[in-house]
Amino acid sequence: MFSNRFNRWTVAAIALMGTAIATVPGAVLAQTPDHPSDTAAQFPTRNDLKSLTTSGSYLAARHASVERDAASAAAFYRSALRTDPKNNELLDRAFISSVADGDIDEAVKLAERILTIDKTNRVARLVVGVHDLKMKKYATAQTNINQSIRGPITDLVATLLSGWAAYGAGDAKGGVATIDKLAGPEWYPLFKDLHAGMILELSGKEKDAGTRFERAYKLDDSMLRVTEAYARWLSRNKDSAAAITVYQAFDKKLARHPLIMEGLRDTKAGKKMPPLADSAQAGAAEALYGIGATLTRRGGEDLALVYLQLSLYLQPTHPLALLSLADLYESVKRPQMAIKVYERVPATSPLKRNAQIQLAIDLDSADRTDEAIKILKGVTSDDSKDLEAIMALGNIERGRKKFGDCGATYSRGVDVLPPGNDKANSVWYYYRGICEERSKEWGKAEADMKKALELQPDQPHVLNYLGYSWIDQGVNLDEGMKMIKRAVEQRPDDGYIVDSLGWAYYRIGNYEEAVKNLERAIDLKPEDPTINDHLGDAYWRVGRTLEAKFQWSHARDLKPEPDDLPKIEAKIANGLTDDNSNSSAAQAEKKKDDGKGG
Repeated sequence: MFSNRFNRWTVAAIALMGTAIATVPGAVLAQTPDHPSDTAAQFPTRNDLKSLTTSGSYLAARHASVERDAASAAAFYRSALRTDPKNNELLDRAFISSVADGDIDEAVKLAERILTIDKTNRVARLVVGVHDLKMKKYATAQTNINQSIRGPITDLVATLLSGWAAYGAGDAKGGVATIDKLAGPEWYPLFKDLHAGMILELSGKEKDAGTRFERAYKLDDSMLRVTEAYARWLSRNKDSAAAITVYQAFDKKLARHPLIMEGLRDTKAGKKMPPLADSAQAGAAEALYGIGATLTRRGGEDLALVYLQLSLYLQPTHPLALLSLADLYESVKRPQMAIKVYERVPATSPLKRNAQIQLAIDLDSADRTDEAIKILKGVTSDDSKDLEAIMALGNIERGRKKFGDCGATYSRGVDVLPPGNDKANSVWYYYRGICEERSKEWGKAEADMKKALELQPDQPHVLNYLGYSWIDQGVNLDEGMKMIKRAVEQRPDDGYIVDSLGWAYYRIGNYEEAVKNLERAIDLKPEDPTINDHLGDAYWRVGRTLEAKFQWSHARDLKPEPDDLPKIEAKIANGLTDDNSNSSAAQAEKKKDDGKGG
């Protein structure tokens, strides 16, 4: 309910493909560790590369790979390869890094070198085949693509691409036959019918195309591109009412998808909607996007990256492929890379607004908050009722402790909420209440917290926040403690909420219960400096002074807020005195900024 992510459209309604994920070549996996960080290496300059030895370039490339900085990795591997051109491992890694970076022209050159050594390298075959398809060398494209087959996923991709290459060569019938011959898992028919229908559509066989689209739609009417393809066909070959019905059915499953809204609007205006793809290249890009986007959500990020980059090589402005690629970078905690991709979404695309919202969130995470706020203010200026953009703006302002600003922003959202007592509206009052409380407008904050609980009575974060606030003020003590206990019952493993309960006991003078609950909170969040500081205070109050100083020392070492550090150091030196007895209370207040607890 309280998620900060808004990129809902990236791969919405793509058909699930079971648990089958193709085996990815080891060289691809070698570039993508399980636990990447987001401290990307600085892209190397020409002078950097000239001054490095082969081993230095290799080590730099490996480091860049660990950081998922494909551009730097490719540059370093190619530098090492120039000084050791017969090193096949360097050649393979330079190739994979170039694909991951989206530098397909460079990857093709390296792939051709690989194929002179190893004609069976499937990824190299696929990349060369896609390049041939882009260059309209359809016969050689089919030859190379057909040799890239490896498993369920790659079989399907290669077959769809081969079908599109056949269409490009003027053999639409052969292309459809190629697709229809493929047998495999139960999710194959959906993609087979969709792409066979698209090929038939472009070859002028509209009736046959409609049969295939209808069949795919009956298999899965929640798949976005199937819905679009079928509705577009209906708008040209049946009547607008039938197309509108299909669009509206999807809208009931996933409300207000930009592409569906555009289709509805244009169809109602009497427009005959064009096919999804207008060429062999666009159709192949659609195939690569569809499988790549699905793999992104099914744990196959490595192969997904290859497919999405190849899709964008064929169709550089494909908005769904761009959003899927950005989403992939976010999933591996590389917002800087996602930012670059979101910026490529065409201004004319209905998905540009969604890209702008997510771009702003990533800019904020990269400490480019002013840019993020400017973008979101632009989006909300264009549409003052855009609740998603308003929420994103409020969340950024709240996260950056701009409490006066975020209170006003959330109020803009509250003012345009749909009528009714939808429990989903609770979050607006909760977040606004946080901003008001931190702006020392307790009367307004209390009213909003109560409203949030009215809409969603057992929301644990709201119970925790309001309950703790009452106890901290010395009012409604019994009710406040009951609220926090109810929150803990629902979130017994949430260290912040358990910390709130422990600190609430501390504030009312029940130090033994405070120790018990704060020790539990430490078990749950051992690296949190505030919780460690709280436990130190509680230990001091029950006479466990050595343990108190240990906890304070630990809190100091965990990098607390700069304003809190001298207070903690004073307690280490002098114990808990009247001068510093309220320091942890101040930290507890800060802890509530993100709504996680006292």
